[in-house]
Amino acid sequence: MKVSDFDYPLDESLIAQTPILKRDESRLMVLNRKTGEITHKKFYNVIDYLEPGDALVLNDTKVIPARLIGVKEDTKASIEILLLNDIEKNQWTALCKPAKRVKLGTIINFGNGLLKAKCIKVLPDGIRHFELIYEGILLEILNKLGTMPLPPYIHEQLKDQNRYQTVYAKNIGSAAAPTAGLHFTKELLEKIQEKGVQVLFITLHVGLGTFRPVMVSDVKEHEMHSEYYSMSKEVADKLNETRKNGKKIIAVGTTSTRTLETVASKYNTFKECSGNTNIFIYPGYEFKAIDGLITNFHLPKSTLVMLVSAFSKKEYIINAYLKAQEERYRFFSFGDAMLII
Repeated sequence: MKVSDFDYPLDESLIAQTPILKRDESRLMVLNRKTGEITHKKFYNVIDYLEPGDALVLNDTKVIPARLIGVKEDTKASIEILLLNDIEKNQWTALCKPAKRVKLGTIINFGNGLLKAKCIKVLPDGIRHFELIYEGILLEILNKLGTMPLPPYIHEQLKDQNRYQTVYAKNIGSAAAPTAGLHFTKELLEKIQEKGVQVLFITLHVGLGTFRPVMVSDVKEHEMHSEYYSMSKEVADKLNETRKNGKKIIAVGTTSTRTLETVASKYNTFKECSGNTNIFIYPGYEFKAIDGLITNFHLPKSTLVMLVSAFSKKEYIINAYLKAQEERYRFFSFGDAMLII
């Protein structure tokens, strides 16, 4: 299975640069995963595809303003870092640019000394381990100095930083937003609950894999980076009850999907747990947890296109992406949505 099998021609003018004014008024393509049939809706119509007793599962991770620009203490050269993982107290993994300027012992100064980062380990692919030096509360400092780590294909400045957070974001720790969830408003979630649908929250902190393209030609040679996840006992019990009652589990986003499938694969049920997952889902994978998936339109040759192709069929997904371009759907993080069911 080749990575090139998951390529498709993309009209780059369709890459959404800014979020739509009202979150739930984005467009929604509904794809029948068994037949390939396509229907065009608005996102707020998603409620019509949910039934009482179903479970809608969302990722409540919260993005930190993790992109920082500072200067090396010795040469004053400009360095950009993107904080990825909190390893332990005041030690973080980060992506650096330009990485070749960041050696062991390099100290980078942010905000005239408000925050310093000392390189304590050099890793491949532009990754470094830093010890962060500061006084006070780190998140407050990041809120002053950092910006949201928008993907590289977004060139517009984000006027409202909260538009790169879901309305239900709670657990701090992500380097990127779980973007399928950006379409929900509090009002829409309330309507969904009023219909009798369970709205459940799990956590997966989005990490390095989001920023890394697939560099191999053979799909099976790609190594997924590990990301932290957690599921509470209350959520696990409700998911097991949903399954027992023959109702649907609909995942909001590929991050929720990967968490649910990780737990179901590991335990053959849902249970309270946390840990790290590097699950890689591509065609041939047998789904054990989800019956439906709400997601955005993903980059060509990405692991996310592979995941949605596994849930439906590669031919149906590629056809849907081409049809979306004909209909002028907006693509990627701030773009429109797809319901695969």
